[in-house]
Amino acid sequence: MKTVLLIEDDVVLRENTAELLELSNYKVITASNGKSGVEKAKKHVPDIIVCDIMMPELDGYSVLKILSNNESTKVIPFIFLSAKTEREDLRKGMNLGADDYITKPFTEEELISAIESRLAKVAILKDVEQTKEEQTDSNEGAIKTLNDLKVFFENHGDEFHFKDNDIIYREGDRANFIYLILSGAVKCYQINELGKELTTALYKEDDLFGYNSLINNIPHKETATAIGNTQLMGISIADFEAILNKNHKVVIELAELLARKLTTVKGELLQMAYNSVYQRTAATILKFAEKINRKPEDAISISRNDLASVAGIAPETLIRTLTLLKKEGIISTEGRNIKVTNMEKLKSIN
Repeated sequence: MKTVLLIEDDVVLRENTAELLELSNYKVITASNGKSGVEKAKKHVPDIIVCDIMMPELDGYSVLKILSNNESTKVIPFIFLSAKTEREDLRKGMNLGADDYITKPFTEEELISAIESRLAKVAILKDVEQTKEEQTDSNEGAIKTLNDLKVFFENHGDEFHFKDNDIIYREGDRANFIYLILSGAVKCYQINELGKELTTALYKEDDLFGYNSLINNIPHKETATAIGNTQLMGISIADFEAILNKNHKVVIELAELLARKLTTVKGELLQMAYNSVYQRTAATILKFAEKINRKPEDAISISRNDLASVAGIAPETLIRTLTLLKKEGIISTEGRNIKVTNMEKLKSIN
């Protein structure tokens, strides 16, 4: 019988939910506030925790932070239970490391389904780890390459959906996931001391991102936003570290990926330093075409500010350069869309 720790300050809701869980064959431990919940979690080490957000003495966010830093409780699946339905509040909980959330009012089916799915995921991951321990590097089931790792993401990761310009994580947020892009694209950026946005990276379908902060277990150093409708699969830091510990060949491939990225960044810095505005604009359009679209000749839906940020030039300068490229028949524009009409000529600009 699995044990559920229910942390809820509302007496009626706590008792009703506990009864519902007991009828579903769960052992239930209850706590009336966050402080009591932390104490009971450390004492009993339940299989899963369901916790309200707004509570006296210690709110749900603080409960999760404390338990995430405790060796015996940090891997316990954690579900937020709250009436707060605003996107930012829910995303804050997920960025702190919560596995799921349920909004009040909820149905019995919603609660049980959320708990069962999280417990099933834990069981699956344990089975995977156990199987890997029994296998040698020559076994077919071993994760030997980045492609194997991406398959693992698709089969066992948490799924996230974001709309255009939605924030995936903010600079300063705790790094809890490494992500694989199933569809769409992602832009990462920083804000300098003058308040200007500087794009630091662009990621396309089948790219991994978020691994710099995740590997170092430090807060994110940049903000990530979705470009268009974007679907991601995320693996938690604990699960990802377990994969790396059991599959050293993947560590080597990740190191090579980081090295290639560093080489690319150095090349872009040199390009920004020595190339003309005209050349940088052309190179930036090609880069966005490569990252966002399957075919470079397809229209690119992107803001002028993003293009200027990546190219390292002022938006006003970019607009003048785009006008010149239009006159030369290299691109055409319609609203936010830019379409390359002469790809060969664009590539020839050096």
